[in-house]
Amino acid sequence: MRSVGVEEELLLVDSRSGAPLAVSAAVLAAARRTAWQQPGGRSDEELSNFEEELQKEQLEFATKPVTEMGELQDEISRSRAEAAHYARAGGAVVAALATSPLPVRPSLNVDSRYEWLAEQFGLTTQEQLTCGCHVHVSVESDEEGVAVLDRIRPWLAVLTAMSANSPFWQGEDSGYGSYRSRVWNRWPSAGPVDVFGSADRYHEQVRAMVDTGVLRDEGMIYFDARLAAAYPTVEIRVADVCLDPTTPVLLAALIRGLVETAARAWQAGEPPARISTGMLRLASWRAGRSGLDGPLLHPETMQEVAAPHAVEVLYQHVREALEDHGDDERVRESIARLHEHGNGARTQRQLLSTEGSLARVVTRCAQLTTEGQTAAPGTSEHMG
Repeated sequence: MRSVGVEEELLLVDSRSGAPLAVSAAVLAAARRTAWQQPGGRSDEELSNFEEELQKEQLEFATKPVTEMGELQDEISRSRAEAAHYARAGGAVVAALATSPLPVRPSLNVDSRYEWLAEQFGLTTQEQLTCGCHVHVSVESDEEGVAVLDRIRPWLAVLTAMSANSPFWQGEDSGYGSYRSRVWNRWPSAGPVDVFGSADRYHEQVRAMVDTGVLRDEGMIYFDARLAAAYPTVEIRVADVCLDPTTPVLLAALIRGLVETAARAWQAGEPPARISTGMLRLASWRAGRSGLDGPLLHPETMQEVAAPHAVEVLYQHVREALEDHGDDERVRESIARLHEHGNGARTQRQLLSTEGSLARVVTRCAQLTTEGQTAAPGTSEHMG
């Protein structure tokens, strides 16, 4: 069974005002102190699963690779709880929000790479305080990995819609479910890409892009889905960080199903769908705009359909793989809850209507980050 790992980026915010706090250094120092105190000395790479990100107002963690979704759920819940614990060392709390609802001027971390980004890309770098959720799924080889990338392209926008958790930007309602996806796509290497056809062509394209000098290195290949540089995995990068800690597990199960379905199609000699990159960009925009509260583009026909129908089409596409993995019941139940209660974007807007301020939206979302999403804003009933 293919292993799965998840990376999440979290906002560091003030527990009362909800304002982002530039305290990632203090939070990471607390994590490393705790790791050093554990028995059986560790290398620097093993000190903790937390890392700094572009801005000082955010923190990233990565789960270990697992094969069981229940174990992945435990990993995410544990990591979020640890992140909240370490954040207190910096006088902050963590919030699984893909953008800051409150106005903010982000603070770039001191690092030669980040300084190069700031010089090269200007305001794009300065404003890039966004938090995503990346899912890694193991593959047998680069050739299999690229075959998977070629075949999952049309399905990724639906994942963006399901994860949408960034309706607010600089104190205003953006009108989008996932405004993070729009901000992220300002990077010149981000977004959907063409069918590659082979691992050699994939690597040739990456080398050619880096050789232009526009990108610093292969780490700046920000495709919606790519071969991971450090692991034998494909990395799917289209999702917002999700407010409800059960949603990334749903995404991971669906993504593993997509990878397995695509790999089987490749092995059977089935060609990838020849949907143009231009059409995929439209599907990506539609998903970011609508979330689950408006129409999406059907992954196969590229025609407008209701969001629940697009999700159902995705589920049916991967159902056989889900059943083989033992994930089908979990996925069906999670999709039903997602449709009933909404994604993070819907929750944030509902909270604003009941709490009356974006500051309260942030502080309530910080509570939900580690507790789990409530059935309705203002109640204490967890979704599970």
